[in-house]
Amino acid sequence: MDILTSIKLRFDLVKNHLNEKTKRLWCAAEAKILKHGGIAIVNKATKVARGTIARGLKELNFPEPSDKINQIRQKGGGRKKAVEKFSNIEKVLFESIEPTVRGEPQSSLLWTTKSLRNLSNELKAKGIDASYMIVRDILRSNNFSLQANRKTDEGSSHIDRNAQFDYIYTQVKKFQKVNNPVISVDAKKKELIGNFKNSGAEWCKKANSPKVKVYDFLSDAVGKITPYGIYDITHNLGWVNVGIDKDTAEFAVQSIRNWWYKMGCKLYKDSKELLINADGGGSNGSRVRLWKTELQKLANETGLKITVCHFPPGTSKWNKIEHRLFSYITKNWRGRPLVSYEVAVNLIASTKTDKGLKVSCELDSNKYEKGKKITDKEFALVKIIKDDFHGEWNYTITPQNS
Repeated sequence: MDILTSIKLRFDLVKNHLNEKTKRLWCAAEAKILKHGGIAIVNKATKVARGTIARGLKELNFPEPSDKINQIRQKGGGRKKAVEKFSNIEKVLFESIEPTVRGEPQSSLLWTTKSLRNLSNELKAKGIDASYMIVRDILRSNNFSLQANRKTDEGSSHIDRNAQFDYIYTQVKKFQKVNNPVISVDAKKKELIGNFKNSGAEWCKKANSPKVKVYDFLSDAVGKITPYGIYDITHNLGWVNVGIDKDTAEFAVQSIRNWWYKMGCKLYKDSKELLINADGGGSNGSRVRLWKTELQKLANETGLKITVCHFPPGTSKWNKIEHRLFSYITKNWRGRPLVSYEVAVNLIASTKTDKGLKVSCELDSNKYEKGKKITDKEFALVKIIKDDFHGEWNYTITPQNS
């Protein structure tokens, strides 16, 4: 048994039988026996303040006169606590934490971090001498804690948001029931290719930790990639088309085309319909004419009736591809610099989970023109059937020769 544990056990046995003075002297006696470093050890074992133990040592070294031997501090003696000395300390502190509540947008604290020391300084400026430790204790006793920013504000939600979710769910079940493909699609954020820092860490010997550039300058990059993902909801399979050019609607549909010819048509040999779940914005947005025009070309090529259900505005995080595919890709390449296209493709393709997710990936070296405009005449040729329920979000594009 080490010294620290031994002292703690002895103290726990006697502490309830000791008054303030005898507790101080008991701790001092233990510290004196230990000699050098004794105060620190006893403080750690008993949680009695170092100043209190030091005072007890003085009392052991210089015994009090006989008429004061049995004297214990009178009730109410000692330095007053800040909360007793300043009865309004809590009120002033809480007002400092939320200055805008009091209609004081010019408060200096509004433009600083609300750290314990800044709060303490704010109180001192108002005549309340309270240390940051006192501020901490007051906040903790009133159910305050350190909080980070959380992404919860999605902006104003559409009145039919939940109804659209229900509609998408119904459509998914309808397609799965007859073994028609259901895919969730989206573009992952762009990544620089080069010896740049990639968030996260992985195990390796200290001397072998990868060294990367301090700054992510585009001029130092080999290039930039846009991984466009297709997630097969039924089979838990992912396909990622890694583009090296612009993220356009043409690129998005080409990614779906690649998935169909290299994976989809083999899994769904007899299917004549396809359901796509997509975000409401971006290259596959519900208002993008080029997206619908390119889907028409795909429908004509494959003979598929392509139904699209868009998620309502501000709800992209509910797209299954985000947490069933992209999140695992991010975990798989964490801490690994994407030094080349080959490294990026191989890291994506090696992504798998215990629940059976497998990912296929290929590099798309095609060039995609940004800003392509679709005229009214061209758009009129798109054979689109809008659903009765929010036709701007839910529609079917059928082959023109059907």
